[in-house]
Amino acid sequence: MNVVIENEHLRAGIKARGAELFTVFNKNTELEYMWSGDPRYWGKTSPVLFPIVGTLKDNLYVLDDHTYHLDRHGFAREMPFEPTLVRKDSVTFVLESNESLKTKYPFDFKLSLEYTLADNFLSVNYHVQNKGNTSMYFSIGGHPAFKSPLVEGTAYEDHVLQFGNTENTGRWPITSGGLIESNPVRFLENSDTIRLTKDLFREDALVLKQLRSNVVSLKSTAHPHGLDFHFGGFPFLGIWAARNADFVCIEPWCGIADSVTHNQQLVSKEGIERLGAGEQWSREWKVRFY
Repeated sequence: MNVVIENEHLRAGIKARGAELFTVFNKNTELEYMWSGDPRYWGKTSPVLFPIVGTLKDNLYVLDDHTYHLDRHGFAREMPFEPTLVRKDSVTFVLESNESLKTKYPFDFKLSLEYTLADNFLSVNYHVQNKGNTSMYFSIGGHPAFKSPLVEGTAYEDHVLQFGNTENTGRWPITSGGLIESNPVRFLENSDTIRLTKDLFREDALVLKQLRSNVVSLKSTAHPHGLDFHFGGFPFLGIWAARNADFVCIEPWCGIADSVTHNQQLVSKEGIERLGAGEQWSREWKVRFY
């Protein structure tokens, strides 16, 4: 089941499976902004990463002396969500824990994703509720893939990612097994711009931590169209594309893959979120399309 929401400026479509955004069409520019999901390259468009982001060492974690197995990015992206509160310009999708999921993730939770259109903005809100009587530990993140080039007849290399502030930051390499190296390598030095090339992601995603910026824009030197991606409140940012594919993922994360030195204890995992019994947690990312 797909749900379509729209307003005067935008039309967006979301699948119930994984609560996955798959289209954003701007009625004013007459442009589609989302990747097509071509399975020859990468069959997803905007998976939800929960209850982990990235890869666990040996695909397992330890909690209270019990060992649990979770595949990369967790299970939410493959699960059926229930659409609720369906309105013309907004919809909420809900996933709740069950006995089967507790064999992988032993917490009582309610995960809600709220998609809302306002003017030429799409907002995506994550709401996590701990329905249990003990503390809950989780990570969550977005993985939206934006079409690039945006306009037919232009090139991938015409596009750049431009941050809201000048950055001085390294990137944290990812091992062949999907883990995060202990030390960064030099990347942005007094710069606010990443130029897109098909070789940029040859060694997997660019993983950035604690940026000064809370917005990054996808722009082109060949036309005036693009998007502004706001990710305030997310301490990690991933940027990725499949080899030779015409998209770029801008990934806001509360959480990160295990480091090569991690002890596999969930409570001490880098970036892990702790939610007390009965508590709720929210984060939002939003995009302006032009």
